[in-house]
Amino acid sequence: MRFLLIAALCFTAACSKSSSSDPVRDFSSRQITMPNGATILVEVMTDPVDITRGMMFRDSLAPDRGMLFIFGTPGQYSFWMYQVKIPLDIVWMDQNRRVTEISANTPPCPSKSARECTYSGGHETSIFILELGGGQAEKYGIRTGSVIEF
Repeated sequence: MRFLLIAALCFTAACSKSSSSDPVRDFSSRQITMPNGATILVEVMTDPVDITRGMMFRDSLAPDRGMLFIFGTPGQYSFWMYQVKIPLDIVWMDQNRRVTEISANTPPCPSKSARECTYSGGHETSIFILELGGGQAEKYGIRTGSVIEF
């Protein structure tokens, strides 16, 4: 009987929710380390629907936050800023997490007409793409050839 009580308590503790007050931690998130040693928290996007939506309709992105897109296979992935309301730094990385391309301060395209929005990047093979608020890539020392750890 004592074993069952201990097992039930362990199960309850394992299933309890985190008391974190950070809403980003409620999603799939992880810390990443920038070339200058700073760490930020990123939302991880792997589902095709989430990847397509990305930063659409959001009004802001905190300086210590980002969005990391993980694709299943290496490819040339261009990004479209349709319905994105803020400028973003978009960073493409290969399978070794080495930066292959950067689109700094990519302008938003909150237009209702999708035809008015242009595509950015996708000229180099990548598998990971990181979006940061405009100007953050420079702040974190991100350059082509840099490695971002995660």
